[in-house]
Amino acid sequence: MEDLCLLIAVITSVLSVALIIKLIVIRCAAKEISSGIEKKLSSDTNTLIDISSGDKEMRRLATALNVQLKKLRKEQLRCQHGDVELKEAVTNISHDLRTPLTAIVGYLNMLEREDMSPQAQRYLRIIAERTAAMKQLTEELLKYSVAVSGDNLSLDTEDVIVNNVLEESISGFYAALTEAGISPEISICDEKVHRMLNKNALSRVFSNIISNAVKYSSGDLVITLAQDGTLSFSNSAPELDEITVGRLFDRYYTVETGDKSTGLGLSIARALTEKMGGTISASYIGERVVINIVF
Repeated sequence: MEDLCLLIAVITSVLSVALIIKLIVIRCAAKEISSGIEKKLSSDTNTLIDISSGDKEMRRLATALNVQLKKLRKEQLRCQHGDVELKEAVTNISHDLRTPLTAIVGYLNMLEREDMSPQAQRYLRIIAERTAAMKQLTEELLKYSVAVSGDNLSLDTEDVIVNNVLEESISGFYAALTEAGISPEISICDEKVHRMLNKNALSRVFSNIISNAVKYSSGDLVITLAQDGTLSFSNSAPELDEITVGRLFDRYYTVETGDKSTGLGLSIARALTEKMGGTISASYIGERVVINIVF
């Protein structure tokens, strides 16, 4: 009887040890699979998940996940290819539209010099306004497609003094600001803020933001540049809200009060800022739109 109990105890111990070893092997295999999925999803690689475990069920699980990874990569490539084709199509269409639109604008300018009835002059003004809006949209589409395409945009960097570029951008909008009744409050640090940026792209970012303020401001604009390179553009906009401001950087999104807006200006500003290694954000504080840029 004692021998039987001892045998049972030995068998139980052996089975327990075997079960523990089995659990350890399965746990290690699960960690390998988890780590493998994380690495494959976070990197652009065609390698598959491989585990050291010989457990049939865990290897079957790894195989099933590899099948799904292959399908996922195929869909990613298809989407990337489609995105490239779409950008190229937008760029080509924009280029193709520029020439006829420019010609139309030219002929409309010539027609304005002809003697016409008041009604014909009114129709001509409407056509001119619609043509100008379409021409602006075409230009913005072209600029946006270039801005978001890494292959088509060369952002050569140089030592840029941010202070100077900001001052030039503000000066360029003097007439537009005056016409809108806006006297900007400007605070630029005395120290020169040097950054390795693309000067033209930086100027475009500032111009788009200031242009947006001209369209939507209720009569004021505050621009600041701190010594650490942080830029802030803020204007009062009581008719907006947090949700609207949160969508300002979305492509084609426009606020209803905007006049002749394509909804691409701030999208381009964000694309260019990020390509230069900076960050741009918008917030709504005390009925004011605040756009912050950090380089």
